[in-house]
Amino acid sequence: MDRTRSTAARRDQIVAATITVLAERGYAAASYDAICEVAELSSKRLISYHFSTKDELLAEVLRRVTADAAEVMRPAIEAATGPDEKLAAYIRSNIEFIAARPDHVRAVQQIVFGGAPVPTEEADAAVARLAALFQDGQRTGFFRKFDTLLMAYTVRAAIDAAAGRLIAGAAPENCATELAETFRRATRIQR
Repeated sequence: MDRTRSTAARRDQIVAATITVLAERGYAAASYDAICEVAELSSKRLISYHFSTKDELLAEVLRRVTADAAEVMRPAIEAATGPDEKLAAYIRSNIEFIAARPDHVRAVQQIVFGGAPVPTEEADAAVARLAALFQDGQRTGFFRKFDTLLMAYTVRAAIDAAAGRLIAGAAPENCATELAETFRRATRIQR
């Protein structure tokens, strides 16, 4: 394994361990010692070598979770045709990701609730993509007129709120169906 792949593998190991610690023990217990224990690292210096600060490490956790979610969601959204189906695919695939990866969701919740600085680029990009989907749907006559940015934030907030129910054991299909139907009704043109 060359040095670049070795470095990337070590970073991945540290990020995965951080997700586990955050999800299982919480933000307050996410010390370098705890991360080393889960990652089976011999020294905290290995974390410091790859991440100059804890905030940088937590930002990488957020980027990783976002990338993992996008990897699950993108194929479903791209396979859907029409803005209304793309919106339903967005909601359903996001709910599926949350149900399949509750550790990722808990880790993000711990970072946010713990008060760590949260880079907003990924969240802003997700909202912007949803707003663009709504604008396209309005332009092509699928969606009624509404504030696309506000609706995008509302969809994100509803999915984020559903995360707690999913983690507590709610049926993903029921959550996805309810949210998809709610936003289908909220966005469609009344005939």
